Order: sequence, then C-alpha cells, then structure tokens
Amino acid sequence: MLSSDCSRCFGLCCVATAFARSSDFAIDKRAGQACSNLKADFHCGIHGDLVRRGFPGCVAFDCLGAGQKVSQVTFKGQSWAQEPASAPLMFEVFGIVRQLHQLLYYLDAGLALVGDDPLQVELRAAFAKIDEITRLEPHALAGLDVGQYREEINALLTRTSELVRASSAGSKLNRRGADLIGADLRRVDLRGANLRGALLLKADLRRVDLNLADLTGADLRGANLCGADLSKSIFVMASQLAAARGDSSTRIPPQLGRPALWRSFCKV
Repeated sequence: MLSSDCSRCFGLCCVATAFARSSDFAIDKRAGQACSNLKADFHCGIHGDLVRRGFPGCVAFDCLGAGQKVSQVTFKGQSWAQEPASAPLMFEVFGIVRQLHQLLYYLDAGLALVGDDPLQVELRAAFAKIDEITRLEPHALAGLDVGQYREEINALLTRTSELVRASSAGSKLNRRGADLIGADLRRVDLRGANLRGALLLKADLRRVDLNLADLTGADLRGANLCGADLSKSIFVMASQLAAARGDSSTRIPPQLGRPALWRSFCKV
C-alpha cells in the first residue's frame, strides 16, 4: 500500500507537480502541465535514462503509493486524460493523499519500532484513522487541512522517537532542525541523535554511525554517506537515500533498496 506502483497510476507525479530547471530537473514545468517525457500510456519515455538526461530528481521522488490510490481508488480508474474536467481536482487530491501517505509511512515505521509498548495502541489507531481519510471521496479530500493531522501525529511520532532512542548507547545529541549544510560530521557521535528536519545538504557523514538516529524529514541531498551505518536509523525514507550519495559499503535499513544513483555519485 505504501510502495509506488507506476503501472497503476496515471502519471500523476509527471503532471500534478511543478519543478524548476536545476541540477535535479533539466526543464521548467508548472503544476498541471504534463512533462514532455510523459507518454500517452502514462509511462516515462526516458525512464531508463533519467539521470543522464538531467532528471535525477525524478529518480529520488516517491509518492509512497498515493499515485495508484488516487488513480484506482479515489477516481475509480478514470484518468485525467479521459476526463479533462476532472484533472484539477485529481491533481489537488494527489498532493493531499501523498501527504497522508507520508504520515502512514511514519506511523507504520513507528509500529515496527515499539514492539509491545503501550504506544503501539495509539500508533495503530492513528494509522487506521489516516488510512480511512485517504479513502474519502474526491471532493471530501480536496482542500483537506492535512496540517491538523500532521501536528497530532508528529507529537505521537516524537514520543516514539524518544522511546526508541533512549536505548542508544550514543550521545543522543539534539540537532533537530539544525543547519548542518556542508558540515564535516565524521567525528561527531550521532548514535541516537535527534536529526528531525536537520539540513544535512552535502554534509560529510562518511563512516558515521547513525544507528537509532531519527532522520524524519532530514534533508540529505548530496550528503556523503559512503561507509556510513544507517542500518538501524529510524524514520528514514528511500527518497532521502536516493538524494544522498552512498556506496556498497553504506549500510541501510533492510526494508529499503539501495539507490541505483549511488553507483555514479559516490567518491570516498
């Protein structure tokens, strides 16, 4: 449910989202405009060559299953191309459901961390509540204030993080939201650290032990993870890893795949 299946989606990320010409995207595209690489069957015409053609941002993007849910469940298999009048609503709903799926991802990850702790009951209830919301009719989802749910769930996830990180033998540094852009962190004990929302763009994390470090929303774009140990990092997403740089010695959570981009990026 929380894994992307592009074969069941109407190319929503290629149309609904906007992007600007940069190191991540070779062109400018406004929201609601179909990418020039999108084919009539909703497949990407350069999918196997995205990086070389200047679209590494597409490789790092992950809707967490929101695309196929909106396409097949919310809009019952009727595409925006078949019903152009539905396009604005579908694109708006996609953005909302994607945010809700992100909350579901974190709640699911929290459930895997807490074991039999009483927090499990609260996490399960929150997951069921958000999952039910994602299945509302399109007009009920449109304009939904996700912020009210995010605030509530963030408090629950913070408690989960504190519970899990308490068992770390590390220093448990609190660098939540810290500006660590380009920082050399190779000699910093980040075991059990709170790195929620930290700016780690191009940070040097080579061979750093990040076990039980909370990486919720941390910006890892261009961060050097060569040889780093993230095997037990918590609340890390595949899209965060794809935006970073790593190699075959980088240890990652077993449920996440090793980004293909790392083959060409990593230099120790």
